[in-house]
Amino acid sequence: MTSEVRAGGNVLALRPPVAELTLVLADEHPVVRSGLRALLESIGEIRVVAEARTGREAVREALLHRPDVLMMDLELTEPDGITAIREVQRSQPGIAVLVFTMCDDDTSVFTAMRAGARGYIHKDAEHDDIVRAIRGVAAGEAIFGPSIAGRLTELFGGQAHDRHPFPDLTSREREVLELIAEGLPNSAIARRLYLAPKTISNHISTIFSKLGVSDRAAAIVRAREAGLGRVTV
Repeated sequence: MTSEVRAGGNVLALRPPVAELTLVLADEHPVVRSGLRALLESIGEIRVVAEARTGREAVREALLHRPDVLMMDLELTEPDGITAIREVQRSQPGIAVLVFTMCDDDTSVFTAMRAGARGYIHKDAEHDDIVRAIRGVAAGEAIFGPSIAGRLTELFGGQAHDRHPFPDLTSREREVLELIAEGLPNSAIARRLYLAPKTISNHISTIFSKLGVSDRAAAIVRAREAGLGRVTV
């Protein structure tokens, strides 16, 4: 129903209030839960009604509160996240489950989808992407973060290695590797991607580990062999 306010004898029509979404947040790390709660409280419209640190607590709180969204990590215990998703979906299939995790391997993604997850985003997602994902799954959409969506496209298209020569890298890590291959130093990469230098250093350490290289020069060789970056001739 549209509200009305009278001002000086005139009737001003106001937009209907936005329906508040309710959310149960399940993650074993208190710092993750507190950070997400602070983010959602800062924007309004999404209310965290309960928190959980284990799979058992996630199921219990979801069935107790029946939120619009259960946002959960896969790396829960007692039981694991996949089992918790199945239990919630078996008892309350109307609850939209949004996976929020560091796991982005093919097995985790498809197992979560088969268990009933409606969305899947990586923990390095931007704040705006997290909020959009919550609203999207609550509205009945299937939502996947950029790195996950890219992986699904590759897998369903059967051209993973043709599209991305390093499928183990996230989309952000591929961006960083591309800029490394172009010869940019960490400071320039940080400016280009609007990220902190420390964040870039962390990404580079992960990239080196995934590529099986020990230094920047070896990473550049691997990247340019795969067609990334500019090769001077």
